[in-house]
Formats: sequence, structure tokens, C-alpha cells
Amino acid sequence: MSTTRIEVSDLVIRYGDMTAVNGVSFTVGKGEHLTLLGPSGCGKTTTLRAIAGLEQPAAGRITVDGRAMYDGAKKVNVPAEDRGVSMVFQSYAVWPHMSVFDNVAYGLRVRKMGKDEIRANVERALDLVQMRHLAERGASKLSGGQQQRVALARAVAFSPTVVLFDEPLSNLDAKLRAEMRVELRELQRRLGITAVYVTHDQEEALAISDRVIVMNVGVIEQIGTPEEIYNSPRNRFVADFVGSANLIKGKLTAPGTFTTEGGVPLRVTAPHTPTGSETEVALRTAYIGVSPNPGDNQVMGTVHQRLFHGDFVQYIVDSPLGRLIVRRPPTQLLAEGSRITLSFSPEHTVLLQD
Repeated sequence: MSTTRIEVSDLVIRYGDMTAVNGVSFTVGKGEHLTLLGPSGCGKTTTLRAIAGLEQPAAGRITVDGRAMYDGAKKVNVPAEDRGVSMVFQSYAVWPHMSVFDNVAYGLRVRKMGKDEIRANVERALDLVQMRHLAERGASKLSGGQQQRVALARAVAFSPTVVLFDEPLSNLDAKLRAEMRVELRELQRRLGITAVYVTHDQEEALAISDRVIVMNVGVIEQIGTPEEIYNSPRNRFVADFVGSANLIKGKLTAPGTFTTEGGVPLRVTAPHTPTGSETEVALRTAYIGVSPNPGDNQVMGTVHQRLFHGDFVQYIVDSPLGRLIVRRPPTQLLAEGSRITLSFSPEHTVLLQD
């Protein structure tokens, strides 16, 4: 049996003369949590809605479990209600005039399940999100986090093989959002659900995903695990959008050697085959040490500014590479004006595609 649950091939979606999604292709494995990450207007939500059957593509193909849901060449377009996928929206879409139980039961009643089967499925779904004790409460009396749990319960109540998430946590406060990430990831793993998740929050994408697709202006910039996306960004957009990175200009002067505009040679790693046209490297702010380390790239610097963020301290350092941002634990504070040695490994000095 195939391990691919969803396949999107050469997907194109247009709104008049504007192309919102331009030739996007990817697969999602069974039980995988795949996140579409990118800024507003990059095409991630449009792609998700096309999988759900809520958008009309102009070309391409979408299959779920080998069955064509959309095929532009063969004029196939299965209605949303017949695709066997469930969707959780940013706005929760919880009916305020219904109880928690009735909200979760709604989709099951539409599918004309028996009364006993509906009750068993609703109670199972509410147990999964720890909301069974509130089954009879009116949805209008729930907090935002509770409403999102109801939306999740409704999405999994009929045991779908695929659940699509459209920025489901963006309306929650920061603390609750962090808690719900953990719960959502745990639920997805426990049920073995195949999930496609849309967010503009790179921290959220890195925390909960098996793989991440970074999108920009309707195309895919990079696909990889969270670690690959963070540690080996392919180009400037990925390095700048995902995480915090210093982008240093220069040119490749020898295999594995990048010389900055200031004439400083750095040993670098290349996640791609260099072409000689590369003009930048990315250096993550968290991977810069402030003491000499044998075998690393090293430059002297002066602490220009210190900003305390609680879990970390951010230093702005003047150096021969330009002004660098360095993030360190708050265990040993450096005074502004201090002379320090910056140390960073070639592995974390990543050559970017032009």
C-alpha cells in the first residue's frame, strides 16, 4: 500500500489575472503533519482550501488516497462534502446557539448516523479534547480556547483520514496558543491523523510539524523537516523568514571559502551545489558564541547594545562582518562596550542560493 495520503501536482489557482498559486507540487504521507508556512498572500490558505474543495483551481491535480479529487486535464472536481476530509477554521465556526454536544454532533447528523452512534462518536471526540464535562453548555458561554477544542472535536468526530487546519490557533493569546500546540500535536499523533496545517507563525510551524513547506508569492521556496528549514535555509527568503539570521554579503572565492565584502574569509557549508554566483551566507543569531572555540570561524567585536528578553539576551555587536545580532542565554551578561571574540562553526555558516 502507498504511504502517500495526499498528492498535489502542478496546482495553479487564479483570481482573474492574478495567479495566487503557481505550479505547486507536494505529497503528504499517512499520519504526517505537514505545515504550509509563509507570509500573508503567499498562497498557503488558497492551497489548503483547494484540497478541501473550497477553491476552484485552474490546473493541476489533487488526490487523496489515490482518488482524484481534482484533475484539471480530466475535468474532475469532487464536491467538498464528498472528499472525506475535515477542516478546522481560524474563526472556530462554532454555532453559538447550540450546545457543545450539538456542535460536535452536527456533521454526524448531516451524515445521517443513528442516534446511538452519534452519541458514542461525540463522547469519544469530547473525551479526546477533555470537554465531555461541558457537553451541555451553550457554545456562546465558552472561552476562545474551549471553542477551539469544540472545533477540533467536531473535526475528528467522524474519524476522517485527513484534517486540514487553517491557522486554528491565531485567535488565542500567546500562552494558550503554546499550550494548544502541544495538545493538538499529541491528538494528531495519537489518532494517526494526516494533517495539513497553515500558519504564518514560524515558531508554531517548527514546533509541531514533521515537515514544513515554506511558500512565497504562490510558489514553494523550500520543503524539509523543521531542522532542515532552520539549519540549512536554501535562499535569502527562507533564512530571513524562518528564525532570526544574520545575512552577510560577499562571494565564494574558493570551495568552502566565502570572503565577505570587508575581506574576511569564512569557512562555510553549502546545502546545495554551489554555482559561484552566491553572494550571501546566513548565520543564525543563536549559533554565535562569545568566546574562542578551536576550529570555528572567529572575529573580534564590540557590544554596541544589550537587550534583555527574559529567556535570552540579544546583543548587537559591531564587527568586521558588519553589525551582527547575537542571542545568548541570560546566565552571563556582557556589558555594552565590551570587546569579545565571536565564534561560529562552518556548519552554521550557510551559503545561500542567489
